[in-house]
Amino acid sequence: MALLEIENLHRRFGGLHAVNDVSFAVQAGQIKAVIGPNGAGKTTLFNLVSGALVPSSGVVRFQGREIQGRRPFEIAARGMARTYQNIKMFTGMTALENVMVGCHLQGRAGFLASMLHAPWIWEEELEIRNKSMELLELLEIADYAHIEATSLAFGQQRAVELARALAMQPALLLLDEPAAGLNIYETAEVGRLISKIRDMGITVLLVEHDMSLVMDISDEIVVLCFGEKIAEDLPLAIQQNPDVIRIYLGE
Repeated sequence: MALLEIENLHRRFGGLHAVNDVSFAVQAGQIKAVIGPNGAGKTTLFNLVSGALVPSSGVVRFQGREIQGRRPFEIAARGMARTYQNIKMFTGMTALENVMVGCHLQGRAGFLASMLHAPWIWEEELEIRNKSMELLELLEIADYAHIEATSLAFGQQRAVELARALAMQPALLLLDEPAAGLNIYETAEVGRLISKIRDMGITVLLVEHDMSLVMDISDEIVVLCFGEKIAEDLPLAIQQNPDVIRIYLGE
């Protein structure tokens, strides 16, 4: 059984079919990429999978359970994390504190216990801090742990965002254009980190425009055009697919 199954997914905005009868599956342990020109429906697809949008019709099945129509926090609690094209750091918080926010799903402290300063609250806080620091070390940015996240270089912020997503302990990580705004060196570093995340046993589904990154790290690729799936295959086959060459990559 696939980790993520998308069946006959539709999303209409008035007369516009942003996603039109799209179906594909993501197997556990894969890095699967979704590519296509601007307006192809890639981000809309991610919003449907992560719960930010409700499908007009179709099924999204995660770990064998239908999740279409569920709210984002409910889907996140089931083991799906997401990053965004535009990096979202919490202003006034360090890199470490940003990652600690991602641990909230594993926390047991409620409002009342925190207000009463229950002794175990401090133990949990220390555990979350240590775990977050381990993630920063894993992604090789521990030296920036106590620096305000918004003051870091763009590539470093992207690594903090990845660490925060990993703090949620996801089974599936959705990456929306992880190389957006990065230079060649930073893009190569992000690619290496994504491969490292997959080696940790976390499945990755990404939307990306950088074809060198996509072809280098992906196990399979789905191509969208005007909301429809026009191809799904291995990277080499996608590069040689005449429809992809004509519609997306150019003659």
